[in-house]
Amino acid sequence: MLDKTAVLIPCYNEAPTIEKVIRDAKAALPDAVIYVYDNNSTDDTAAIATKAGAVVRKEYQQGKGNVIRRMFREIDAKCYILIDGDDTYPLESAARMADMVVGDRLSSTYFSENKRPFHNFGNSLVRGSINRLFHTDIKDIMTGYRAFSYAFVKTFPVLSQGFEIETEMTIHAVYNHMQIENVVVDYRDRPQGSVSKLNTYSDGCRVLKMILRLFKTYKPLAFFSLIAAGLMLLATGFFIPVFIRFLETHLVLQIPTLVVCGFVTLAAIQSFFAGLILSNMSENNRRDFEYQLQRTADMYKALCRETERVMK
Repeated sequence: MLDKTAVLIPCYNEAPTIEKVIRDAKAALPDAVIYVYDNNSTDDTAAIATKAGAVVRKEYQQGKGNVIRRMFREIDAKCYILIDGDDTYPLESAARMADMVVGDRLSSTYFSENKRPFHNFGNSLVRGSINRLFHTDIKDIMTGYRAFSYAFVKTFPVLSQGFEIETEMTIHAVYNHMQIENVVVDYRDRPQGSVSKLNTYSDGCRVLKMILRLFKTYKPLAFFSLIAAGLMLLATGFFIPVFIRFLETHLVLQIPTLVVCGFVTLAAIQSFFAGLILSNMSENNRRDFEYQLQRTADMYKALCRETERVMK
């Protein structure tokens, strides 16, 4: 069976807010099936969610990325709405979607509502980094409020385990030219008694490492060309003093430096050609993805026909 709309709520210790989030989701999307995946909560999150009428399941591998991987694998729906269980996002905007809709907090009330200045700085840094590296204009990278199509969910390879999952989703959609829409939504800070699970420093470092890794994976020629350029600058720095001394004395007096210069130059050339090879492999991967996307579209149509047959 294919759900018309599935609301996905990954949760870890959200007992103070989860009931209101489920209630708001039912009011905004009365035909939706609401799924709460409890990620080893030590409070009453699961019991409260069950009582509120959600479908509650357990994910024992800790981390938001692990929860979303299982959600995407298990649930079939025409439209997916992903939202945090902390009651920081309004559900009124949930009905609008493309391949991926990004609930843009940063263009509305985020910077005034969020009382954690380093979170604000981190969001701006991540947004600026991705938009520059991937030549895009996503307004909010780290938002936990998103809507997805069936095609996106079933073709997205979840590699992250933690909060860097939002960054991975965004780059995957950008790289594969999937439709992305920014919808400005209000943001409200967590209510009293609700605690953020995001560690500003450790999770922030993981996000930045994820950006670098995905830049290398998706744009290898640019990545390795930057390394090659840096190595060539280093080799030039080694070579210039040797060359100046040669012009002055007509003797090569710094043989070890010249040898190092040669090895660094070879490393730069190798780096550039590694980028070329990996770039060709990346193009082949993109062709394979387009084929997988077409197969997913055919599967979606078959599920729609089956669902209509069952409903009759």
